[in-house]
Amino acid sequence: MSNFITTFLSLPGQARSLSVSEALFQQSDAIRHMYLVETGEIELVRHMADGQSMVLQRAKAGMMLAEASAYTSHYHCRADVVADCLLYQVPVQTFLGYLGSNNEFAMQWGQYLAKSVQKARFRSELLTRKTVAQRLDAWLAVGNSLAPKGQWQGLAKELGVSHEALYRELAKRR
Repeated sequence: MSNFITTFLSLPGQARSLSVSEALFQQSDAIRHMYLVETGEIELVRHMADGQSMVLQRAKAGMMLAEASAYTSHYHCRADVVADCLLYQVPVQTFLGYLGSNNEFAMQWGQYLAKSVQKARFRSELLTRKTVAQRLDAWLAVGNSLAPKGQWQGLAKELGVSHEALYRELAKRR
């Protein structure tokens, strides 16, 4: 667990449980809390004017949800629970107050955000790869290892491919 996460969990806040298909917040809701996903998974989904939607973040255990919300007043997306989850929520004003008064925490937050940017850049580059094989090779090349068979659907999501296409690629490699 990172220093930032440990410190975040020590801030005054509360645990919150949500079930699959619940929404933590809606697009345009006022921002009241910062959230850490302790277990489960939540997707940030932006609904576009043309009826399409985009998944902006898939937050899993140990990840902050909607980090940029600390610096704005309203959500620009909806948070949908895709796997039952437990969150730790801290009022945004408490978070910002501690951030402004504690240099060590501010440094930890900056490091956390930098790692998040690196992951986002990697994912962006990964999704430019045209084939499932290229995406899987790139994903494996950075030190990831293949999960047990029952967890391959999550990998397919991460690679931005159908689970069937991933299964075909893995079958070729056996």
